[in-house]
Amino acid sequence: MVCRRSVRVMTVTVRALRPDARADLEGFARVRHAALPFILFTPDSVAHDLAHLPPRAHYRPLVAVADGEVIGTAQVHLAFDSPRPDQGCVNVYVHPRHAGRGAGRLLVRAAEEHLAAHGARTLYAWVLDEPRNRAFAERHGYRPSRSAHFLRLDLARGALPPRPAPPPGVEMRTGADFADDPRPLFALDAETMADEPSDLDAEMTDYEAWLAQTWRHPLVSPELTSVAVVDGRPAAFTLARTDGGTRYGTVMTGTARAFRGRGLAKLVKSDSLRRARAAGCTQAFTGNDTGNGPMLAVNRWCGYEVCATEVRYVRELG
Repeated sequence: MVCRRSVRVMTVTVRALRPDARADLEGFARVRHAALPFILFTPDSVAHDLAHLPPRAHYRPLVAVADGEVIGTAQVHLAFDSPRPDQGCVNVYVHPRHAGRGAGRLLVRAAEEHLAAHGARTLYAWVLDEPRNRAFAERHGYRPSRSAHFLRLDLARGALPPRPAPPPGVEMRTGADFADDPRPLFALDAETMADEPSDLDAEMTDYEAWLAQTWRHPLVSPELTSVAVVDGRPAAFTLARTDGGTRYGTVMTGTARAFRGRGLAKLVKSDSLRRARAAGCTQAFTGNDTGNGPMLAVNRWCGYEVCATEVRYVRELG
């Protein structure tokens, strides 16, 4: 007698994320958290990004769906803050529980078709530094470039180093102190971002876009953002985010060129971490390009440890 077992094969389909569908937003955030727990994502932050990236980005978040469940995601857009209009970004993540079912391949294909249709010729993708992920990228024609570390600090158990005393003439404030006029923070963010190591040149010139995309982002916490001020102007800052629970992250720490080498990055990071812990945050995350030695040294001094590494992959279309 032959016993036949029925095997149910779930079909994976890829489509654009529906911003008015809460299940899509929640699914997108859930997959990203499972695949990349070092970056803060919530359904509201996913919706905000979709609503506020500029039209020239041609932003098209994609989801891979099986049996009505979101199992994979892709962030797809042109590099809208670069002076080159032919560069695109495609970051694909599949829920680890659903790896190997073809969702990643379908997402990459759809992402590349979308970007090529809008003039992209060079594509950039972040890939976790794991053999399976790197092999996947290379099979699809991507070559490795620079790398970056994710860093983690246990605020509930880890000891923070002594808070440095502000140098003479330096005053500590929070982002909330700039609520009425955050333009000075925009100017500092633009200056420091231009000096960040990256494959992509970036130019931040649109204040209103910065307000919508960065300052008013639902994850940003002005109260936990620390700013070192000299003569009434921001000289250094660290921009803080929280997920509304116990997870905290810094997405940018920078010092104006005229004030570098004075320990201000340590000062703002230490100040923000202490207030995050006092606010009930237990996990702190940040990230640095592996070539950014000074910032890695600051984060190690704060107590952060590398918890994962990602590699930037590049593909030339055509």
